[in-house]
Amino acid sequence: MFQVVRRFYRLLGALSAVALVSTFVFVILGVVARTAGWDIPGLDSYAGYAIAAALFLALPSTLQRGDHIRVTLVLDRLPSAGKSILEWWSLLAAFGLSAYVSWYAARLVWDSYVMHDISPAADATPLWIPQLAMALGCAGLSIAFGHALMARRRGESFIEVSDEASHVE
Repeated sequence: MFQVVRRFYRLLGALSAVALVSTFVFVILGVVARTAGWDIPGLDSYAGYAIAAALFLALPSTLQRGDHIRVTLVLDRLPSAGKSILEWWSLLAAFGLSAYVSWYAARLVWDSYVMHDISPAADATPLWIPQLAMALGCAGLSIAFGHALMARRRGESFIEVSDEASHVE
């Protein structure tokens, strides 16, 4: 089961990379269009949607790689029992909060779909389409925190802290 979840994280990471490249393409196309005097409506909006998609879709894989900001200043100074309690509390709180945000992100997508909500900008995009990336990223983050809780319970490490990430902390 955990292999399926890890593949899901990789899929969301790949979609995030596609969104990041799309942002670059939209920005370059906008620069070229302005220089050439062309009017391509909605490019700024599409670049914004792609940036948001890149950020949200990268959340689960970023957590798994240990690239989220973790404040270890307090953890490093606690005895092992206190450190364990704080880590459990942090994972449970993060799971609860991410599940809450995931639920409301999914509701936002559904409400936008049902109400036929469209962007007020020149692109007139149905808003449920870009909001879907946010909901998927939030759901992926919630699943990742649940995965981290299960790994912690088994005594395994979920977060793969790279050497680069440990220097930043």
